[in-house]
Amino acid sequence: MAVGRAERVLMAETRTIEIRGGAVTFKVLAAGSGAPLVYFHSYYERSAWSPFLDALARSFSVYAPAHPGVAGSVGVETLDDLLDLTLAYDELLGALGIQQAHLVGHSFGGMAAAELASVFPARAKSLTLVSPLGFWRDDAQPADILIGGDPDNLAAQVESLQRRSSMAKFAWPIPDKGLRRRLHRVAAPTLLVWGDDDRANPVIYAEEWQRRIKGAALRLLPGGHMILHETPEAAARVVTEFSGS
Repeated sequence: MAVGRAERVLMAETRTIEIRGGAVTFKVLAAGSGAPLVYFHSYYERSAWSPFLDALARSFSVYAPAHPGVAGSVGVETLDDLLDLTLAYDELLGALGIQQAHLVGHSFGGMAAAELASVFPARAKSLTLVSPLGFWRDDAQPADILIGGDPDNLAAQVESLQRRSSMAKFAWPIPDKGLRRRLHRVAAPTLLVWGDDDRANPVIYAEEWQRRIKGAALRLLPGGHMILHETPEAAARVVTEFSGS
């Protein structure tokens, strides 16, 4: 299932899904047709729908939930920790009627996808992790990704503060929350995708992920930490070929 270039841009449907009696509400963008694929975004991303997701939606039914606390998803203050977030995502998939899906995540979203595949292995048909966070090495520290927005744009500053507050809840002060002790539970075929010039999350971390997830493959692409946005068609092609095989 190769992803080819297309001129059309799919219009994503916005869905609002409540769980826990409304304590947490997810904003989910959805488009496409085919096997379900759930994308967990990074906190770098300013737009919930991207050319990368548009390319994937040509081959899959793509669901892109926003993490609680950003982009219209609310209730982050009711979540205790990363495990609680993982449970919330499991409940979200249940509310969407998705028993199993291809899970794709970038940066913190990769960490979230890996947690979901570890705690609920049956949820993942395949697992694609794009420069995932989750480990820490003093000799190769990931860059501080809690970066402020445009200082001259009030709306951007508010949105940046929301992103920073949400991520800090689950990944501060360092993103190592014990995930490495759970990764042996991952049962799905796993692909790691990394930019060969990723300075925000150095590619040296890929070696640790491969050691921790049995059979995990690694694909390097030209680019940095934001390869999904630098070369969306190429990145989507890699994901589609792996998830559709």
